[in-house]
Amino acid sequence: MAAGTFTLFSSNKDDLNPNDLIGATVKMALVTSSYTPDAAYNGHDEWADVSANEIANGNGYSTGGITLTNSVTGITGGFKFSTTSPSPIRWTASGGDIPTWKYAVMYVSGSLWGKTNPVVGYFEGESGSTVPATTSGNNLDITVPTNGWFDVT
Repeated sequence: MAAGTFTLFSSNKDDLNPNDLIGATVKMALVTSSYTPDAAYNGHDEWADVSANEIANGNGYSTGGITLTNSVTGITGGFKFSTTSPSPIRWTASGGDIPTWKYAVMYVSGSLWGKTNPVVGYFEGESGSTVPATTSGNNLDITVPTNGWFDVT
């Protein structure tokens, strides 16, 4: 599955810098359609604002999501953020289905910018609807965008 349009959480956008992200533990987690993203400047800024809506642990999905390997590239007036591993981002359903989900949320695991587990951004899995359950024995794959997740200039 191709990732939808990535939206940065404005509350942390001013803090984003390549030096912080290079060494950070960045994770991607899946949340249900019960979650309503708030990307406004005074909106969601920590994983705690989102985590109550994470899909259930088990059947190939682990609470907190999957750890990504970061890639930061300099561009004119800023930087581009991407992830190189896993590629594709993959969960394998086993022992049951990975539940339906609507948004994939990227966050930094740990303390950064004076916050605990600050959120970076999110994308909608399927435009306007939830992504169906991934049945046992199948992979839930998310393709990293060719041009990276986002640019900051």
